[in-house]
Amino acid sequence: MSVYAQNLLRELVGAGHDVTMISQYRGDAFGTRVYGGGPPPPVPGVRVIGLEQVGEQTNGDFERDVETMVVTIAAEHARAPFDVLHAQYGYPTGWAVLLASRRLGVPNVVSIQGGDGHWVGSCCETHRRAMCAVLDHANALLIGGRSFVEEVCDRLGTDPARFTIVPGAVDTARFAQGTADGLPEPHDGPVRLLYHGRVDRRKGVLDFIDALAALRARGTPFTATISGIGPDVEASQEAAAALGLPEEALRFTGYADYASVPDLYRQAEIFASPTYAEGFSNTILEAMAAGLAVVSTHSVGVSDCLRDGENGLLTQPGDVPALTEALARVIADAGLRARIARAGLEECRRVYSWTTVGRQIMEVYAAVAGQGPATGFSPDLPLDPNCRFRSEPHLL
Repeated sequence: MSVYAQNLLRELVGAGHDVTMISQYRGDAFGTRVYGGGPPPPVPGVRVIGLEQVGEQTNGDFERDVETMVVTIAAEHARAPFDVLHAQYGYPTGWAVLLASRRLGVPNVVSIQGGDGHWVGSCCETHRRAMCAVLDHANALLIGGRSFVEEVCDRLGTDPARFTIVPGAVDTARFAQGTADGLPEPHDGPVRLLYHGRVDRRKGVLDFIDALAALRARGTPFTATISGIGPDVEASQEAAAALGLPEEALRFTGYADYASVPDLYRQAEIFASPTYAEGFSNTILEAMAAGLAVVSTHSVGVSDCLRDGENGLLTQPGDVPALTEALARVIADAGLRARIARAGLEECRRVYSWTTVGRQIMEVYAAVAGQGPATGFSPDLPLDPNCRFRSEPHLL
């Protein structure tokens, strides 16, 4: 269960809604290593149901998991009828919710996130048709920002008017530094850098390691931490070793549970997210809420919340020399570091708090409640066995 989902559930319960959460999880050893794995945790006031992704773990048979989700939703609806179904991703959960809505006569809301917009649907005909059906027939589509709308529409042909922009959100109080100005406490020693999130080359983690090696070669003082798990942990550790980055310069701290994450941010001054694309980056929002100076990229999903030189420093994705220079600037210039951190913190508190974003989502629920679901689509998909995600389903 994502942190985003946990925070949304908290807002819904606090507003008096009766909520059931059906959450998929990997139960195999590989999935546990890459995602954390295991059944979803209990959430106060929420009926939580965990479904192991048996199909995904079996040669990428996503269709098997979709059918399990539909059957589970139908059984829960028979127990206590739903007013609205909300899927947190377009595929496979959005497709499952579209099918369940058709069967039950209940309207649905689908959030388009991350890989939904960047690559799902470009991988094979099965997933292209599923994504197009979701985008064309959901009662409401939520998406993080304008740049992401443009990418999805360019790739899958969706009408941009179908989307409601609801940005990412962060629990601003949870990540607050607790200092008078909201910025990190001054400390002796080198400036501290943090990469936290999915350890994945598509998030730019290997570029970050290359930039750290370049900084060290030019004598720039720093300490850095890479926190998280993902498909490229081993590749990242091997890259750091090959580049001669010792542990006192770069630490890998592995999985961090949500309770411990705020302390990670409090042990840094700079947050690096050299990502190639986002839906809307929750980790960037967390870093902004913690008063860190953010260095990221001119990429989809990032450009909706960060502006170069104003509330962050941005380079082109994959441009390691530019990333190195941006990190060197913000390490050396304490005034720049404080200025962009302060601008990010103020904007985060004003625009991206869960109180604000949760209210927007609940307004969408109210607008679709009572509507009938779309039925003018085929529930049958062609099976395209050549999808690249069937051999590496964890990258979907």
